Amino acid sequence: MRRMDPSAVEGALPVCAPEELPRVLGSRIRRALRQPTAEIVQLRCPVAPLDLLAWLAAQPEPVRFYWADRENAEAVAALGAVLLHEATHPLTREALAPVEDRLRRADPGVRFYGGGRFDSRAPVAPHWEPFGAGRFWLPRFELRREANRYWLVCNLVPELDRERVETIVEALRALRWPEMPLTPELPLPLDRRDTPDQTGWMRNVARALDAFRRGQMEKVVLARQVQYAFGEALDGLALLQRLQEATPGCFHFYYQPEPGTAFLGASPERLFRRADGHVWSEAVAGTRPRGRTEADDARLAAELLQSEKDRREQYYVQQSIVEELRPLCEALDADPQLSEMTLARGRHLYTGIRGRLRPNVPTGALLEALHPTPAVGGYPRAAAMEAIRTWEPFDRGWYTGPIGWLGADAAEFAVAIRCGLVAGRHLYLYSGAGIVEGSVPTLEWDEIEHKISDFVNVLGLELRRS
Repeated sequence: MRRMDPSAVEGALPVCAPEELPRVLGSRIRRALRQPTAEIVQLRCPVAPLDLLAWLAAQPEPVRFYWADRENAEAVAALGAVLLHEATHPLTREALAPVEDRLRRADPGVRFYGGGRFDSRAPVAPHWEPFGAGRFWLPRFELRREANRYWLVCNLVPELDRERVETIVEALRALRWPEMPLTPELPLPLDRRDTPDQTGWMRNVARALDAFRRGQMEKVVLARQVQYAFGEALDGLALLQRLQEATPGCFHFYYQPEPGTAFLGASPERLFRRADGHVWSEAVAGTRPRGRTEADDARLAAELLQSEKDRREQYYVQQSIVEELRPLCEALDADPQLSEMTLARGRHLYTGIRGRLRPNVPTGALLEALHPTPAVGGYPRAAAMEAIRTWEPFDRGWYTGPIGWLGADAAEFAVAIRCGLVAGRHLYLYSGAGIVEGSVPTLEWDEIEHKISDFVNVLGLELRRS
C-alpha cells in the first residue's frame, strides 16, 4: 500500500534553517531506513526561499540538473544520481518500463529526471558522449520550489542505502546555502564555425524540395550547428541564468553529467504533460520575430497567421500528434482554431491538443508515440528521419530530443530546442527550420540566423572582433 503524500504532513512543519538540516533531516533519514515503507522513500523538509541556480552552482556534486516549467509554477535543482537508468535504444515503453516499475513502488512525489537523443541511430559526436542515448535518474537531493514554498527533498533507496546512512548524512551536511544570487560574468567568443555552411544548407534544402516533388516527404526540419570557441571554460549555469532572465514563458532546463559539460536551454514547446488520467500536447510551428512597435508587431502576427506555407507546416505537426495519440486515448480533441504563441522574443503558430488516456497507458508509450514530432523531425516521420540522418553533417545529440521528468501518475516533457551544449571552452548552439513545398532556401537560412543571433544576444556573447 502506498503511503499518504508526505507533503500533506510536512506542509505543517516549520521552515528548517540550513544549520539544522543535518540534525532534523538526518534523524528522519536514519528512522526511514530502519523501517522503510516503500522501495523509494522520499523525505521533504520546508526551507526558506533562495535562488535555485545559485544553490545548484554552490554544490560540490558533479551531476546536476535543473528544471523550471513554462508557467513558472515550479522549479527544481537536483544533485547526484542514486539510481541511473540508461536506455541504449529509442525511448520506448519497453525502455522506460524499469523506471516506471520502480515508481509504482515509490513514495508519492518521487520523480526520475532525464531525456534522450533526437536520433539514437545516428553516430555520436565526442562532445555528446557523456550524455548517452537516453538517461533517467533519481537524484539524492532536490531543492524544489512549488508555488511560493521551498522544500529540500532527500530520496532514499533502502536496498542500497541501509549500509551508507552516515555517508548520506555527511552529504547533507556538505550542502552549501549561498545567500546571494549568481552574478555571472561571461567571456566573449573568439571564433565561430557553422555546420553546414551556407552552401551546404542551400544544397540540403534543394534536396528536400526535390523529395517533396517526388512525393517522398511532405515536411522535413533541417538544422544547423554553430560552434563558438572561447579563451576560457564557460560556466553553464551562468549561461542559463542569463537565458532564464530573458526568456519568460519557456521551459528552462540544465543537465550536467560531468564537470565542464552541460546541456541547457529555454524551450517554448511542450512535448506532453500527463496528470489525472489526461494528456496535453501541442502543435507548434512557423516563426516570426516580435515587432519593434505595436503596429509592426501586429503586422508580423497577421503575416504569420495568414501564411499558407507556415499554416501547412503547422498542420503536419498537428495531424501527426493527433494520429499518434488517438490509439492511446478514449477521447481526444484539438483547438478548433489556429492561434498564436507569443513569446518575449518571437511568435509561433499554435494548436492545443488534449485527451483522456485509456487505462494503464505508461509514460513510455507517450514518449514512443510523440517523439519526434514533425515540429523537429518531419512528416512522414520515417522518411524525414532518414533524410536528416543522411544530409545533416553533425550530431544533434539531445537537441530536439525530449527532456523533463516522470513520476508514478504524472510527467512533463519539453522538446529540447533553443538550446546549447557547453563543452569546456566551446559552446555549440542549435537551431532548425521546417522545410515544406514553397520554402525558399535563403529565407530559411535567414530564419535560423535570426534565431541563433537572438540566442547569442540574449547571452551577451557578441563575437569578439580583432
